[in-house]
Amino acid sequence: MANRRLRGIGLIGLGALGGVLISLTVSAVAQRGEPLPLRELQQFANVFSAIKSSYVEPVSDQALIGDAIRGMFAELDPHSTYLDAEAFQEMENMTQGGFGGLGIEIGSEDGRPKVISPIEDSPAAKAGIMAGDIIVQIDGKPTKDMSLNDAVKLMRGEPQSSVKLTIQRAGQDKTIDVTIVRDLIKVQSVRGKKLDNDLMYVRIAQFQERTAADLIRQLRTLSEGTTPRGLVLDLRNDPGGLLESAIGVTSAFVEPGKLVVSTKGRIPSSNREYFAKPMASVLSDLRGDQEALRSLGWLREIPIVVLVNAGSASASEIVAGALQDHKRATILGGRSFGKGSVQSVLPLGEDSGIKLTTALYYTPEGRSIQVTGVEPDILVDDTAQGNLFRLPREADLQRHLHNESGDNEDAQKDTQEYVEEPKMFEFGGADDFQLMQAVNFLEGREVKKSDPTAVVEPAAEGSADDAQKKRVTPRNSEGAERFRVTPHGLEPAKP
Repeated sequence: MANRRLRGIGLIGLGALGGVLISLTVSAVAQRGEPLPLRELQQFANVFSAIKSSYVEPVSDQALIGDAIRGMFAELDPHSTYLDAEAFQEMENMTQGGFGGLGIEIGSEDGRPKVISPIEDSPAAKAGIMAGDIIVQIDGKPTKDMSLNDAVKLMRGEPQSSVKLTIQRAGQDKTIDVTIVRDLIKVQSVRGKKLDNDLMYVRIAQFQERTAADLIRQLRTLSEGTTPRGLVLDLRNDPGGLLESAIGVTSAFVEPGKLVVSTKGRIPSSNREYFAKPMASVLSDLRGDQEALRSLGWLREIPIVVLVNAGSASASEIVAGALQDHKRATILGGRSFGKGSVQSVLPLGEDSGIKLTTALYYTPEGRSIQVTGVEPDILVDDTAQGNLFRLPREADLQRHLHNESGDNEDAQKDTQEYVEEPKMFEFGGADDFQLMQAVNFLEGREVKKSDPTAVVEPAAEGSADDAQKKRVTPRNSEGAERFRVTPHGLEPAKP
């Protein structure tokens, strides 16, 4: 049973809450030649026995062992953890694209749950929950010093039941109460649309088992048998997913046999290289249709812009880093999360396991993006007025692993300014400023980092290009005066 589930989980990366998980053979064999610390193990047995026999309240063996295992992870990096039955099942559900709840990914800040990202079209997103929101109460229960597992349990429940979240939003003095109706969350991994002038836009929300094949089918449908002039691949706020899926997505755009990512660790089984695959192996239903495969050759030729931001983590960074190193795409947006470590999922039984950091991954040119993230080729703010997503990065996490290149990690922490009163926009919508700049790049027009004097109105045709035409008072971002959006209007930003 455990092996079957582990095969289903496969190679996973869950960004700030997980990472690239690789099913490696890690066991006591890896410690061959290192004798077990018998004296220390005897001490552990003595403590276990003392608590079991003398503690004022009875404690089960399962609880004691579970707490002891969690304690062993307490001082390791933030991506290594114990997976109890609930966490193990959640991981399996996430990779298969469906799970119950509100549809938010959470981390922790100052002892409280923090929204990393609401999942598109989920109950949380429809209720107005935003990335960066701090959850201060769940159904009236304070969340201060509450574990993430306990917070998740309170937010989960039967579909169509409701839960009230009290949130603190940056830039607002008062808390906000939001009632959300729970539902079965089905994550749509790939969505896309045609833009003006034979350009295409495709967004990947999460890397799942079917993502690579769904991406190619989506692009094939959008192209309608013609060769598009360019593609915008949106990986913003994508926390990662299956490593195999990231390799498949990269394989759609680079020649077979090219290096996508490599991993290096202490044990031989963690030192691996992953290469781009033939199109037929990614889209298995076309293996015998050579004409259809040849008709997709433009995927490896057309210009590509990849959108990333602080919420792009793990598998997203693998794709962005590979396409950047192979000069196959231009990376636009903000610096990515910086999740460059590899985790192995090791089963402890039928329904539990551990997630242990065993290696670091490297881009095709040998770069480790641990902490540093993927630096965009063109830096563009989240919105015309400035940055919106207050997301923690790897450098902001306690006990994170250091980058072996010795880069200054203090410089990688989030120090940028943000819009005072954030207004969420739809990724791929008419008010998507970064998408507008990606289109500008593909069309050979000027690309702006920000434009605080711009006014963006909904386009009649709903296209990014139409919205761009409604922008007023264009300003060169490099020499532009910076502003902050405040309740009193635009004010000069402090240097």
